[in-house]
Amino acid sequence: MEETNPAVQISIPKDLTEVSALAQKAQDLAMEHGPKLLMAIGILVVGILVAKILRAGIRKMLGMRHVPPIVASFVTNIAYIGMLAFVVIAAMQAIGIATTSFIAVLGAAGLAVGLALQGSLSNFAAGFMLVIFRPFKLGDFVDAGGTTGVVEEIQVFNTILKTPDNKKVIVPNSSITGGNIINFSAHDKRRVDWVFGVSYGDDIDKVKATIRRVVEADKRVHKDPAVFIVLSALGDSSVNFTVRAWANSADYWGLFFDINEAMKKAFDADDISIPFPQRDLHVFQETK
Repeated sequence: MEETNPAVQISIPKDLTEVSALAQKAQDLAMEHGPKLLMAIGILVVGILVAKILRAGIRKMLGMRHVPPIVASFVTNIAYIGMLAFVVIAAMQAIGIATTSFIAVLGAAGLAVGLALQGSLSNFAAGFMLVIFRPFKLGDFVDAGGTTGVVEEIQVFNTILKTPDNKKVIVPNSSITGGNIINFSAHDKRRVDWVFGVSYGDDIDKVKATIRRVVEADKRVHKDPAVFIVLSALGDSSVNFTVRAWANSADYWGLFFDINEAMKKAFDADDISIPFPQRDLHVFQETK
């Protein structure tokens, strides 16, 4: 007859008792804190959803009041961040966390974080200044922060530009306000400048007449102010003419490139030469 091990018979009930006690403790914790946890999760989910709806409502209201889109985007982003902070605090209160002490600790830590995030705070302040003083608006073509492109959005910390070759560039706001801002779209009209070089053997009056004919023939060139043509420099290899004409800002690059091509064809047709860079060398031979 096989003998039983008394130690095994004693340990099994002991293990079962411990497991049962742990299960009972987990059940008690779930009964005590489960509703609070579910309420906190519900507050987070509903709060985030409501914050998104309110953000859309604020954006729509600002649009109905004809607030500039660049200002509306900045204000709605700030309002959304504030609403999310309120939702998080409400969820913590539902769990039972003392938010008063938490806010005090958060305020104390905020100073240290603020010192560590001076750059971010600087970007935030710069974004506020861009919204208030509005050196450009959405859709403007600008050169700012070392980048040239179309303004798509001003966010809390960054400004998003789209370059002419369709790249998305995120520029810190402080980089924009800390440097020069060139807004190519600020005015309806822009001046287009060219420099054309011809040979020293060409007739000056004939060259000027050809240039005027080509430029004034383009319908995008404004009649007022009149086209400006002047002999601006006697270069090493060419006689240079500076030409200035006014056009709509949207026509700038198209006009610039088209006139370059048309001028080359006109010079060829009128036997006006565009010289290559050249040097005259004089060789002297010493006589003994």
